[in-house]
Amino acid sequence: MARICELTGKKPLSGNHVSHSHHKTKRKFYPNLQSKRFYHEEEDKWYRLKVSTEAIRTISKMGLAAYLRKMKKKGKEIKLAK
Repeated sequence: MARICELTGKKPLSGNHVSHSHHKTKRKFYPNLQSKRFYHEEEDKWYRLKVSTEAIRTISKMGLAAYLRKMKKKGKEIKLAK
């Protein structure tokens, strides 16, 4: 499975390792993804999602249903698979 947040869409970024002598080699910066179960009150279901820690903090504050409504309002439709 890809290293992409299922809610925010965060994915790896590329950059450089920079040595003391400023020799540069390619590297990747990966998002901090965690597998977590969330309860959706409106559907009375549990969902297991691979999400970034930023999304976990936001959902803890707002709730999953409110977060999904907010994303839909922004034009980003998110389909949850059980």
